[in-house]
Amino acid sequence: MSFAFISAFAQIPTGYYDSTAGLSGAALKTQLKQIITAGHVDHGYNGLWTGYQTTDRDNIAGISGYENDNTILDMYSENPNGTDPYTFTYGSNQCGSYSGEGDCYNREHVVPQSLFNEQFPMKSDINFIRPTDGKVNGMRSNYPYGKVGSTSYTSQNGSKLGTSVSAGYSGTVFEPIDAFKGDIARMIFYFVTRYETQLSGFDSGDMLGSSAFPGLQTWELNQLLAWSALDPVSPAEIARNNASYVYQGNRNPYIDHPEYVAQIWGTPVVDTQAPTAATNLATSNPTSNSISLSWTAATDNIGVAGYDIYVNGVFYSTVSGTTATVSGLNPSATYNFYIIAKDAAGNPSPQSNTATGTTLAGQPGGGGSCGTEDFSTIPPSATSYATQTWTNNNITWIATDARTDQNINGTGNKAITIRNGNLTSSSISGGIQSLTVTAQLKFTGSDSSLNVEINGVVVGTIPYTATTLAPVTINNINVSGNVVIKLINPVSGNRVAIDDLSWTCFSTLGTAETTKDKSGFKVYPNPIKNNELFVKGENLSKISKAQIYDFSGKLIETIENPFKNSNKINLKGLVKGNYILKTDSFSTKFIVD
Repeated sequence: MSFAFISAFAQIPTGYYDSTAGLSGAALKTQLKQIITAGHVDHGYNGLWTGYQTTDRDNIAGISGYENDNTILDMYSENPNGTDPYTFTYGSNQCGSYSGEGDCYNREHVVPQSLFNEQFPMKSDINFIRPTDGKVNGMRSNYPYGKVGSTSYTSQNGSKLGTSVSAGYSGTVFEPIDAFKGDIARMIFYFVTRYETQLSGFDSGDMLGSSAFPGLQTWELNQLLAWSALDPVSPAEIARNNASYVYQGNRNPYIDHPEYVAQIWGTPVVDTQAPTAATNLATSNPTSNSISLSWTAATDNIGVAGYDIYVNGVFYSTVSGTTATVSGLNPSATYNFYIIAKDAAGNPSPQSNTATGTTLAGQPGGGGSCGTEDFSTIPPSATSYATQTWTNNNITWIATDARTDQNINGTGNKAITIRNGNLTSSSISGGIQSLTVTAQLKFTGSDSSLNVEINGVVVGTIPYTATTLAPVTINNINVSGNVVIKLINPVSGNRVAIDDLSWTCFSTLGTAETTKDKSGFKVYPNPIKNNELFVKGENLSKISKAQIYDFSGKLIETIENPFKNSNKINLKGLVKGNYILKTDSFSTKFIVD
């Protein structure tokens, strides 16, 4: 089927929408259902592969897309503002199996097919089924679309999975990048219009409504209305609609007439009112490397989406509840904390009161307990393998191809069992020095080992057998700052139960301060003034790298060959506070005044 044919003959047919004149609300939606049901030809599930040849190519029908390179236009990997992280060639990169991003593309049901029990014609309706990266599609799973707060997974183009901060919903959601939020919204509007009379028999998936009108749960409807307004119809979207009409015989009316969205569901609520300030912020339970925080919730006219935590005036993290533990701190140090609440529209509250806390004395270099995961909050017992997600101790975990009905023999405690998958944490502050976990082979298979990755780098392995149940520790991992823990089962078909995961912290802040008497190097003046830090010592020019960290363990700047031409480092306007200068010859604390 030629692109020229699509461009010339696939425009909106004359009179296609004439019967909608004067209608609005539920009546307009029902009339559109009748229009787009007529002419709909179901080409079957495998027919989608053929349809994508003309519906989902970058630069389809001569309409400017992004790279205009005729590769598959994938919402989950497209980078609208630069080079795509990878591309798919039509046909040759069709899934298949995958283990990571960029392996292949498959068929993403924007409304998950599990909600309608894989029935036809929904299962093969090209108007809401897009070709997307297989790995990202799998991570999205069957979660609804929404705005993500605490993130557990981010694709290479910035699509995210995590805890919802969409007003009215606190579960796990998937958030595409801004360039495709309107596309997603209009495809879902199409679905609840085309199949409005069947919605009562579908599962909701925490997104669909049970009646023809409005057809969506209130929180999801409000989010999609906002996205539809944020991301208007694009030329590429129009071209896809035209090509889909040639292939399937019906159209998405919300692409042809975006004004129908407001005529049916109204306009999105524009939230300009900021939340009130959080109050009664207090510190408690100090350790050598962490301090716990608690506060009284803020209020908002629509709803508070999350709280931004600041440590010594520097952003630390966002949480959804009213408690948090700040880790990666320096022993015997005093910190100031405050909270800013935000709603789903991003409106910030005034600053909370400032709370001060002091960590306990401790051995520099880390080693204190940073966290544990006992799997007590995993989803209910299930024998089937699927993506399992839960949150415990402010950390979100995702286990792919996993079941929840097994335990480690002799303990009776809950465990997560992965097959051809992995267990991955959300970002964790405080660094990691060592990791301990117990693993056991279940059912049949061969003895092997789990691979342990920290921030995508393999740091060791955890052996497992069917009988050995002792915990195994990987020492000297020594990664500072924020970390993501990932345990991977590399043996296809082995079923491995995992329990009693714990790790100790490692913070660059714990590096012992080196004085002139011990190393021959000195930083001056201290406190630093005028953004200029001077270093005195021998062979400065031979130092290959300097790094500046704040006291949360966050890397601020890396400077290659810092003293090649002088003994001075320009701090480029660092805010007032305490910092660490770490080089390959020495490390020391300094203060910016």
